[in-house]
Amino acid sequence: MVEFTGERVVPGQVNDDLWNEHIARYTFAAQHAQGKRVLDAGCGTGYGSAELAQTAASVAAIDIAPEAVEFARQRYSRANLQFAASSCIALPFPAKAFDLIVAFEVIEHLADYRGFLDECNRALADEGLFLVSSPNKRYYAESRAKTGPNPYHHHEFEPEEFLHELSRVFTNVRLLLQDRLECFAFYPCVDSAPADTKVGSAAGDPGNAHFLIGLCSRGSLPETRSFVYVPQAANLLREREQHIQLLEQELARTKDWLRTAQAERDSLLELFREQKDQLEASNRWAQDLGAQLDAAGKRVVEVQNEAEALAAAYRRLEEESQATTDWALNTSQQLESKSRELAECVRLLDAAETTVVERTLWAQRLEAERQKLIEQLNFIRASRWLKLGRKVGLGPELNQD
Repeated sequence: MVEFTGERVVPGQVNDDLWNEHIARYTFAAQHAQGKRVLDAGCGTGYGSAELAQTAASVAAIDIAPEAVEFARQRYSRANLQFAASSCIALPFPAKAFDLIVAFEVIEHLADYRGFLDECNRALADEGLFLVSSPNKRYYAESRAKTGPNPYHHHEFEPEEFLHELSRVFTNVRLLLQDRLECFAFYPCVDSAPADTKVGSAAGDPGNAHFLIGLCSRGSLPETRSFVYVPQAANLLREREQHIQLLEQELARTKDWLRTAQAERDSLLELFREQKDQLEASNRWAQDLGAQLDAAGKRVVEVQNEAEALAAAYRRLEEESQATTDWALNTSQQLESKSRELAECVRLLDAAETTVVERTLWAQRLEAERQKLIEQLNFIRASRWLKLGRKVGLGPELNQD
């Protein structure tokens, strides 16, 4: 399914004004298509090719978009109408193959528009006619001031440039203008009938035109007559009046909406004022809080400095504590060594004391035995028998010591 993106017209997906604007060009071109070999270069979705095929001997329609060509094939089927996917820069046809070539709203889409014009000139018969259209750059830029440039256009033309580029390729060039006009119609109420038209002003202003139409040929150009396309006969004034009524109803609804919107706006303004007062109070609170935070920040700096000083003192105490611990450990080791030595001394003293006691007791026993012996000796010395035996030379010799 082909969707309308703004690049090409899709029947049933565009408004009436845009549709009539495009189909009118093909209706104008159909005047020159009767019994001719026709090429529709850049045919899009094929609606214009089908219009030309109603009177043409044959119509070859090409477009670079395969999806558009497939849409055209399914929607428009005629024996004298053939669709093909192809580039307009390299036409797949021999020289002088067509009596009429139309290229509506194509040239501005091509970066190499000069190559396109050269190809159309090659494929056109000597007395053939080339019809080409493009939006007037001056008007188009104004009409798209809000939406911006058309992203599918490579180059748009002003009237003078358009004529210059066409004249570079074709011997005879005539510029026509396409505009939407105000008119009055006289027509039967039942059956349709041929229409005669008269344009009140015979000349238009190219600078203000909506679209530029170029009639180009290497031979003589056909007689140019003004052509008026009326999509549908109707009482335009009545439609306008009905449209005005609709607009007035819409205006009334808009006014009601505006009153509601104004009431909402007043409510929002009151809410805004309240919020503004709250915001000012919040700002004052924020300023006070900011001052407190500044003071707190300064205090934090002071505390950090104090903490750094305490940390330094703690490191010194740690170092001193470590030194004290090392000294205590060393002293403890020395005390343990001295304790072991003292315990050994105590053991030795205990052993010596035991020896002294034993020897004292032994000495006391010896002393007692000595005293006992002395007493015995003294007793013996004092004995009469000993004295008598000494006198006779008997008995042992006892010293006094």
